[in-house]
Amino acid sequence: MSIDNQNNGYFPTARLRRLRYHPGVRRLTRDTILAPDRFIHPLFVRPGEGIRTPIDAMPGQFQLSIDELVKEVKEIEKRGVGGVMLFGIPEVKDAVGSDAMSDDGIVAQAIRALRDVVSKEFLVIADVCFCEYTDHGHCGVMQKCGRCGDEWDVDNDATLANLVKQTLVQARAGVDMVAPSGMMDGMIAAIRKGFDDNGFERLPIMSYSAKYASAFYGPFREAAESAPQFGDRRSYQMAPDSAPGQALREIALDVEEGADIVMVKPALPYLDIIRMAKDQFPGLPLAAYNVSGEYSMTKAAAANGWIDEKRVVLETLTSIQRAGATIIITYWAKDVAEWLS
Repeated sequence: MSIDNQNNGYFPTARLRRLRYHPGVRRLTRDTILAPDRFIHPLFVRPGEGIRTPIDAMPGQFQLSIDELVKEVKEIEKRGVGGVMLFGIPEVKDAVGSDAMSDDGIVAQAIRALRDVVSKEFLVIADVCFCEYTDHGHCGVMQKCGRCGDEWDVDNDATLANLVKQTLVQARAGVDMVAPSGMMDGMIAAIRKGFDDNGFERLPIMSYSAKYASAFYGPFREAAESAPQFGDRRSYQMAPDSAPGQALREIALDVEEGADIVMVKPALPYLDIIRMAKDQFPGLPLAAYNVSGEYSMTKAAAANGWIDEKRVVLETLTSIQRAGATIIITYWAKDVAEWLS
């Protein structure tokens, strides 16, 4: 290419650094802008009083009793974060996760407590699953797998009925949105019908539509005390090496069943899936979960002085949004809101 022709679009006529020299110009030409009100902060709530138990695998995160949860959520709202997502740790676990289906269960209590202290604009979202509530750590009702000898697996259709019970408990408590995460076939249709039949037709559903059986969930299992006591979750969560079209089909099915928002989880290893979902469903609100393993790895590297935590986190969240996620669930929501302010 010649540098002599000043009109051919090449250097020195085209100098892209002109857009970078001045901070004001850099600000004007940004395309991806992080906003705290697009963040959702996950929180773990358990019975008791005055409990703020550090989660060893997730520095800076805690298991909270309801009184401590209220304090934490007030601070999160004050910083401009869009909402919180609640995960419950019951006092007693059983084979079916009864606490999740009780109006006196831990998450139902937490929702009612928060409704009294947060504004109407602040979202209280509840995760919908059973792994935190069952003594076996799986996401639903267990049955012997007929093709697998003595192995156990989740009974998909029996679990649907319990998911409806769980979400109606949350709806009666005053939740603003439910987020089903169990990857059961037909779960969105069942929950949507349950809402519509019981006067909650305006309550939105954010589905974990493309949730992978990921190695990045390890710290979460400590936080939520939800590790499977046997087997794994690969019979219902997607394989990391599955064809991308499976994720897009899962999303399409959830949308047809009545999902209002869909989610890809985890975020960083699946930025390609986020981008494909955004391209195929351009008008659909898309969320991504910046999961515990992503959080803990960054925290560990920062603690060793290998990286600058703030810069890495902001770059990470920017990449997730640039891929196409308009909503980001992240354990850094409160911190990032302060950094951005």
